[in-house]
Amino acid sequence: MRRTRWLVVLLTLAATAAFAQAAATAPRPTVSELEDRFAGLAEKKLVAAADAMPAEKYSFAPTAGEFRGVRSFGEMVKHVAASNYGMAAAILREKPPIKLETDADLDAFQTKAEIMGFLRGSFVYLHNAFRTVNESNVTELIQSPDSEKPLSRLEVADRAIWHCNDHYGQMVEYLRMNGIVPPASRS
Repeated sequence: MRRTRWLVVLLTLAATAAFAQAAATAPRPTVSELEDRFAGLAEKKLVAAADAMPAEKYSFAPTAGEFRGVRSFGEMVKHVAASNYGMAAAILREKPPIKLETDADLDAFQTKAEIMGFLRGSFVYLHNAFRTVNESNVTELIQSPDSEKPLSRLEVADRAIWHCNDHYGQMVEYLRMNGIVPPASRS
């Protein structure tokens, strides 16, 4: 019994040392890789939630309680996509590849398929922008579409992810109000 206990202790110590050595030699992720990873997580949840809502419910907006003037589900998805494009364009220091100057510009996307394409495209553009953020330019000040003062590239990238997650929470509420369990909650 004592021998077995010591064997377990020795094996545990050996395994711990091996894991520590592997962790010490693993390459450190870059800022770009970290931001891209977080964007991928937000994308996975948000796109799945947007896809889970039936097309006929994209016009749904809550009305009971204090919900006057809130966006419909479809408008919210378009808003997230437009924000992704705007923040990515700021990081890239270029104009967005689509016109996003007014809410009317988003009227071009009407059907669920068009809105989903707009959303997916916004994440492709966001990932491309995040790939340009690196250790030498991460604190460079740029003009973000959601701030009057210049922000660092990292702040804009983080705001883009935060914004996605904020609206994901709202989308979950809209889905549940329509009796739909969000895909991320199903497993």
